[in-house]
Amino acid sequence: MMRLLVMFDLPVGTKAERRAATQFRQFLLKDGYYMMQFSVYVRLCNGFEAAGKHQARIMQILPKAGSVRTLLITERQFEAMKILCGEKIPELDENKKQNKVVVL
Repeated sequence: MMRLLVMFDLPVGTKAERRAATQFRQFLLKDGYYMMQFSVYVRLCNGFEAAGKHQARIMQILPKAGSVRTLLITERQFEAMKILCGEKIPELDENKKQNKVVVL
């Protein structure tokens, strides 16, 4: 199992840019991603082939402006992630039960 992370920074200055950014986020949600934090979405994949398929789908719907990055990591790497935050946020715990939350 692997996790495909999609990180993006899209402009939202005009109505058309806001629409494009919203459509991109809606596509990610419909394609099985969940929001890990603002502008970072993650999806579970069944290996390199499935991840490649989802990366290709993202390439087809890229907004004209902005920056979109993908990162493929193993489930073990994802589970080793530590969440560092100043205050415990309940919504984060629901999505990341297997991760450690370190409160500063």
